[in-house]
Amino acid sequence: MSLTLHFHPLSSFCWKALIALYEHGTQFTPNSVDLGNPDERAALKKLWGIGKFPVLQDDARGQIVPESSVIIEYLDRHYPGPTPLLPVDPDLALQTRLRDRFYDLYVHLPMQKVIGDRLRPGDSKDPHGVAEARTQLRISYGMIEQQQVAAGDWAMGASFGLADCSAFPALFYGNIAEPFGADHKKLAAYVERLKARPSVARVIKEAEPYFHMVPKQS
Repeated sequence: MSLTLHFHPLSSFCWKALIALYEHGTQFTPNSVDLGNPDERAALKKLWGIGKFPVLQDDARGQIVPESSVIIEYLDRHYPGPTPLLPVDPDLALQTRLRDRFYDLYVHLPMQKVIGDRLRPGDSKDPHGVAEARTQLRISYGMIEQQQVAAGDWAMGASFGLADCSAFPALFYGNIAEPFGADHKKLAAYVERLKARPSVARVIKEAEPYFHMVPKQS
């Protein structure tokens, strides 16, 4: 099997790549990496000097592909599934990339700030940064609530794609970091539709044994 995904089943950005792989029905070898293990961390850094996952290794093409959005586009191009995750139409593809960046930058990153702060020792916490991140999450939730009015079933309308792969991990963990409000009914319904998607449900199922490691609000 030429494809190997170096990942961790609890990692939100790894979920994004896994959802795409399962949507495509792509055969790959999963390699779960423990960043707390010096040897495994070193092996990952040999592939991608930043030392973060996910990283897709394609032995058949001699390629190392880091970063979840790039991995998904790479799969679409070289290992296409029944339906492309990035639209063929260039204008719609541009809008899809924008929505993908929105979820990564304005939901995913502030979510990580909030949850990451819960892992810090008491004298190293960043209450100001966490407050800013919570504010950003609430702003983003409001924008998604409005977007879902016209977006139909999925982030970009009728077809499941890149933006949905990006949306679910960010929103799943975002709801732990800063729970959805009563005024986010369309957003909450969208997340439930995502959970019911077979590719997403599989990712959740595989991550369940690790959920006890996710820090809750103290």
